[in-house]
Order: sequence, then C-alpha cells, then structure tokens
Amino acid sequence: MSGTDSEAGIGARRLRQARYAVAAVFCVHGAVTGSFATRVPWIQDHAGVSAGQLGLALAFPAIGASLAMPLAGTVTHRFGARTALRGLLALWTMALILPSLAPNLLTLCLALFVYGATAGMSDVAMNALGVDVENRLGRSVMSSLHGMWSVGALIGSAAGTLAAHLGSDARLHHLLAAVTLTVLGAIACQGVLDLRSAPEEEAPPRFALPPKSALVIGAVGFCAVFAEGASLDWSAVYLRDVLSTSPGAAAASTTAFALTMAVARLAGDKVVDRFGAVRTVRVGGVLATAGGLLVVVGTGPWPAMAGFGLMGLGIAVVVPLAFAAAGRSGDNPSLAIAGVATITYTSGLVAPSAIGAIADTTSLVVSFGLVTVLAFGLIAFAGVLAPGRRSTIAGRSATPAGRD
Repeated sequence: MSGTDSEAGIGARRLRQARYAVAAVFCVHGAVTGSFATRVPWIQDHAGVSAGQLGLALAFPAIGASLAMPLAGTVTHRFGARTALRGLLALWTMALILPSLAPNLLTLCLALFVYGATAGMSDVAMNALGVDVENRLGRSVMSSLHGMWSVGALIGSAAGTLAAHLGSDARLHHLLAAVTLTVLGAIACQGVLDLRSAPEEEAPPRFALPPKSALVIGAVGFCAVFAEGASLDWSAVYLRDVLSTSPGAAAASTTAFALTMAVARLAGDKVVDRFGAVRTVRVGGVLATAGGLLVVVGTGPWPAMAGFGLMGLGIAVVVPLAFAAAGRSGDNPSLAIAGVATITYTSGLVAPSAIGAIADTTSLVVSFGLVTVLAFGLIAFAGVLAPGRRSTIAGRSATPAGRD
C-alpha cells in the first residue's frame, strides 16, 4: 500500500485522537524529568557523593541517551510504532526508580546511564510519531507537543516539590510516580497510530551515522539548546554576580525564561502555520539576539530579566521545528530524528559547563556574548528548516496496522 493510500485511510477524527494521544505521551515523558529533578539533592545525600561527583554522574544521562537513540529506529521497525513506543515509554517511566536506589557513585552513574538511555529512545519514538501526525494533518503540531512536555515537567516538578517539602523518601516517591506514569503512559499509547513497516522494507542498521541533512538541522537545534541550557542554569547567577541583584529577583529571571518558553511553545503552532518555519525561526532569532544583547549590555536587573524572557520567547519553537524538519529529510525519519536529538542533547550537556569555563577565564558577560552570537546563528541558518519532501515514521512504505 502506498503512503498516499495510508493517509487517505485514516480519518480526520482518528488523526485528532492520535494527536491528543501523542500530546499525552509528551506530557508523561516530561513528568518523569520533573519528578527526578526535584529530588536530586536527596539522591546526592543518599549516594553520599560530593558536588563534583554529582556533576560527573549527571553527565551519564546524556551519554546513555546519545548511545541508545539510534536503536529506536530498529525497535520501531521490528515491533511497530505503537508497541515500540509503549515499551520504550514504560522503560523510561520505570527507570525513574533507579537513581534513588543508588548507594554510591558507581551505581548512581550506572542508574543514570540507564535512565538516559531509556529517555533518549522513547524521546526519538514519540517525536517520530509526532512528526508523522503533523505530516498527515498538514499543519504544525510539534511546537504544542513540546509545550505539553513542558507542562508535564511542571506537573512532575510540583509533585516532587511537595514530596520534598513533606520530607518523603525519594525511593517511595519515585516508586509511586513511576507506577502512576507507567499506567498513564500505557493508556496514552493506545491512541497513537500503529504504523508498521512493509514486509519488504529493510530494517535500519542498529548503529549508523545520521544523514548529513540531520547534521545541518541539528546545528540549528544546537544553537537554540545551548542558549536554553545557558539561560536556565546561569540566568540567576548572572543577575546575582554581575548585577548584584537580590536572590528573589535573580530567581525570577529563570522563571521568566521558562515561562516565556512554555507559553511560546503552546502557541507556536499557529504562528508556524501562518508564517512558516523559516520565517518563524528567523524572527525568533532576532528576538533571542536582542534578548542576549539586553543581557550583555544591560546595567540593571530589569533589562537583563527582559533579555532572558526574550531569549526564551525566541528559541522556544526551534527544537520542535528541527525535529519536524528531520522527520521530513529522508527515508529514515527515526535515524534523522535520532541524529538531531543527539546533537541537541550534547548541546544541553555542553552549554552549562562551557558557560562556566568561559566565565572562569573571562567573565559571565563574555559567556553570554557567545550565547548571543549563537542566537544570531538562528537568523543566518533558519533556511535549513524549510519544508521538504514529507515522509512517515517507517519510510515511504509505512502503513497503518488498522484503519478507521
């Protein structure tokens, strides 16, 4: 069956249901991250590791994700999109339990490696399905899907904050959260499209370099995620150390950044549909560059806070659009998405430490000068996100297991 016949066989109502189901999956995925992040201090104390050792351990999720992401395409090809996503998401939600059980540095690193590997594979699977739904609908949905991830992270963070405030054991908290999110994830996965590869289609290689198109698209994502990681981890420090701002106002800068990002992602699809991916990213690059300049040249807290808010607004939709562009860039969307995801994960890992290293040798102002330059890169290279030939999750011959 051809790809066109497949699309014709899926009704509008079924596609809407699939969109909502994938959105729920994104929300569950984000809730795991939020649940983990709030209990890191408890996990550090339980494992008995220093701040430096904790920093080392926290590099292992990115390492695990980067190594495991290419496997997602193989799993999807073998089991079909719905079954693969259900299994990978369940592994991710249950992996939440592992870090809080670790009694020392070695076991914590191993636990976080598994945590990151399952996060990365499920991330690729759900983004590939999101791209497929977007292609079938013929309009942008990836921005709002990533916005739902942010909503899930906020929900998980709120629950974790409450658990920490009550002094609960993180092992019990994460066990309950993992079981709850596993059940919710399984329910959500029931509604996604069950795409399967045609029998004659070759399985993707277990490990393969991403296509060149993914590397170019990933470079744009790198710029956005570098600015995101730098702003989230260093905005409060910047206001406190550079501008001598009170702790409360310094923390508000991080909140402003996160809030503008979440709002922009939830509203981003309508903007993309109206103006197109390239123009949206270029305007976003202008906003992010202006925000970076406000941060660098501002002499008081309010310009800097406004600058961080503008950066959040400007880069919010870039990563969702990068995933969407990767999913349209070739005959193996999962491999292309895995390549983009690996680059963005690496950027998120590198950014906080790079900002700190530059600040140690020069200053935080110079560090955010680099962030501003990378934000300008969004203006220059937005063209690589232009819509190309569309493809589905398993390639040109993908067909749904069942039709409405």
